[in-house]
Amino acid sequence: MKYLNIQNGPQQVSAIIQGCMRMPALSASDAAKVIRTAFDCGINFFDHATCYGHEGEAETRFSEAFPLTGIRREDVIIQSKCGICPERQEFDWTKKNILSSVDDSLRRLGVDYLDTLLLHRPDLLFDPAEVAEAFDTLEQSGKVRFFGVSNLIPMQLELLKKYVKQPLCINQLQFSLEQSQLIDQPLYMNNKTTEFSVNRDGSALDYCRLHDITVQAWSPLQIGMFGGTFIDNPDYPALNEALNTLADREHVSKAAVAIAWILRHPAHMQAIIGTMNPAHIQDICAACDVTLSHHDWYALYLASGKFLP
Repeated sequence: MKYLNIQNGPQQVSAIIQGCMRMPALSASDAAKVIRTAFDCGINFFDHATCYGHEGEAETRFSEAFPLTGIRREDVIIQSKCGICPERQEFDWTKKNILSSVDDSLRRLGVDYLDTLLLHRPDLLFDPAEVAEAFDTLEQSGKVRFFGVSNLIPMQLELLKKYVKQPLCINQLQFSLEQSQLIDQPLYMNNKTTEFSVNRDGSALDYCRLHDITVQAWSPLQIGMFGGTFIDNPDYPALNEALNTLADREHVSKAAVAIAWILRHPAHMQAIIGTMNPAHIQDICAACDVTLSHHDWYALYLASGKFLP
């Protein structure tokens, strides 16, 4: 496993994060196997959200499973996100909702504090001063150690930073070989012949690198948001051929190569995996043993459907 230190955040965290969104489908014993397998592979970072499962069921299942693993609380990083309220069909960053969401997460997870709390997608009505008050309360009470965001563009981050005292150390963004908008636009700038030239995120990756904000790449193997995986997908023959070539060379799975492609980027991102299959977790963690050259990285990028202008 590769480890990194998050500027103004937790230290020595695994480059691969175990996402827990799909955990409600498991029994407590099966969830414990997932947690233990991830930990034994070197993963010490677990990602949650209040909206994962009905009434936060993913956090509840994690708390039921964690004592069965024999792992100490202090040996893992537990992160949760708040702000998405599916039962109300709205996003909510009010002070009241942030504070109650954290209390609910702590209760469901059975822990005294969150290592990191992320604001989950932008509330179009958010008041940054109110968010700042919530963060101060959470920090002073010891309920949250570090803070960040999810899916925010640079100007929203700037607005938050004007009011929030705590460093925003994480921005969780979608990034993969198939969803590579974070890096596409600079390559095709001023090129009217391709949609790749459209700046969709305000140069979020470069902003995060400039301001020491660690990017956590979500859905690193998915097509779009919920389109399934591109691994072995017949709609992506060139990409799978390129992945297979490197997988054979490195003696790992194609999924591990796809994750290694993300980790190869000098932004030092973390990749969030969502599989609940212990064997797949082991396969993917082999990504940290893969060394992709400059040429390998570009070969995969081009095989994903991109072209050099």
